[in-house]
Amino acid sequence: MKQNNVKVLIINAIVAALYVVITTVFAFMSFGNIQFRISEMLNHLFVFDKKYGYGIIAGVILANTIFMSSSGLGGYDLVFGLGHSILSLVIGSFVFRFAKDLKGKMLLLSIVFSVMIFLVAIELKLVLELPFWLSYFETFVGEIVVMLVGIPVMLAADKAIGFTKQMNA
Repeated sequence: MKQNNVKVLIINAIVAALYVVITTVFAFMSFGNIQFRISEMLNHLFVFDKKYGYGIIAGVILANTIFMSSSGLGGYDLVFGLGHSILSLVIGSFVFRFAKDLKGKMLLLSIVFSVMIFLVAIELKLVLELPFWLSYFETFVGEIVVMLVGIPVMLAADKAIGFTKQMNA
């Protein structure tokens, strides 16, 4: 394995671990119809380098697996949550061309993740029998708030860490 491949693997393992730790610390508000999953801010790493997507996806898999029982959503959360993240990242990679800078890409990614949260609303309808449109509204608000708050947080972190440089050095 090339040294760069090892570095990408290690960085993504760290991202996945951060996603799990942040979700665990804020577990009380990371699941259900009214949720503010703070770890979703890490989705913005994808704007700096698409290779961060692996760590984000791994983090979602691990967090949703760990909380499969306690969230009350079972395996559905793994399927729908993972589907939400993968589809949002794929769509995000296509809409980035409409943005001129990092902030614009982050704003677009925030919108994509928030619109695509309908998948989680479907899950909540199927598993908890919650009303779809109300659940969609509630999860949309939580996602857009976290993603928008995440923009200045991740830009500040980038100044200190240099996300693009770290992945490509």
